[in-house]
Amino acid sequence: MENTKVVFTEPWQVDVQHDGIADLRLEGKQALVRKLYTLISAGTELACLSGLESWFLMPGVPGYSAVSEIVEVGPEANGFQVGDRIYHHGNHAKYEVVETDGFCLKVPNGLESRWVPYTRLATVAITAIRASQIEVGDYVGVSGMGLVGNMASQLAKLQGGNVIGLDLSESRLHTARQCGMNHAIRIGQGSVKEEIMTITQGEGVSTMIEATGVPKVAEDALDWVKRSGELILLGSPRGDYESNLTSVLNHCHLYQGGNLTLKGAHEWRYPVMPNEFVKHSIYRNSKVVFSLMEQHRLQIEPLISHVVKPEGAPQAYEGLRFRKDDYYGVLIDWQ
Repeated sequence: MENTKVVFTEPWQVDVQHDGIADLRLEGKQALVRKLYTLISAGTELACLSGLESWFLMPGVPGYSAVSEIVEVGPEANGFQVGDRIYHHGNHAKYEVVETDGFCLKVPNGLESRWVPYTRLATVAITAIRASQIEVGDYVGVSGMGLVGNMASQLAKLQGGNVIGLDLSESRLHTARQCGMNHAIRIGQGSVKEEIMTITQGEGVSTMIEATGVPKVAEDALDWVKRSGELILLGSPRGDYESNLTSVLNHCHLYQGGNLTLKGAHEWRYPVMPNEFVKHSIYRNSKVVFSLMEQHRLQIEPLISHVVKPEGAPQAYEGLRFRKDDYYGVLIDWQ
């Protein structure tokens, strides 16, 4: 059996490789799966491709979101059978052995296969909503209208917020409007603060979700948050940035009356699997996302910019790196 996989061989070098899979003898709760679609995560995977993420070793196979079909099961993979569609944290390879007692969810029968890998980034986005104090009628700002920021905007609106999306790209703001965002501000055209104050009747936003991972954007956003508001770091901060930390701290300590709260919202703040002592888990969040997709309350189709075959992966990563207006939601079709 031939396996095809995307490999990061060195910084900014993407190859598509083919090798054979020897006859496997599955053990315990293992299953051999054949990918249907995998989703490229532009933020994490480009950071890995840059060579600056120490945990990702090259050469290596990237990727962490997949919908697959089970082609063989181990003797103890109870509850799973050949032909099941599953959602899992799979990489960019046609075949993979997974542990069915790990993070492995059956896909509802009516759910579109190519929407399923977006569940991973939606569960990243939902972390910001879970960590927030968003209530019905609140103004919520979201900086960065990539996949995670877009879905955070949609989820904040479902929570009852009036959402203001910010981005440099008019194309991404257009997509966000298609997904139901209330207000759009293009950064670089006029004063962002003035526009936010106009929309919010001079108060500022109650919750500001920073989804770009750019430290300067997070610092600038402090100025847009109202008293007793919160700034939530959804995008992982990356890159060097020099600033006056005293000014940053005074936004929390002094300028907003000592009531501004700075929060981290990394995906792994919640356990992977359900736990009787914790309400939320990545597993539960994923099932909630499935339900929202099935009900068409979370819009996915506008977020699919490209569907490529594995051989098109190198070009797709180039597009995500240099043509951000055109490339934002790229699926690899393994069928």
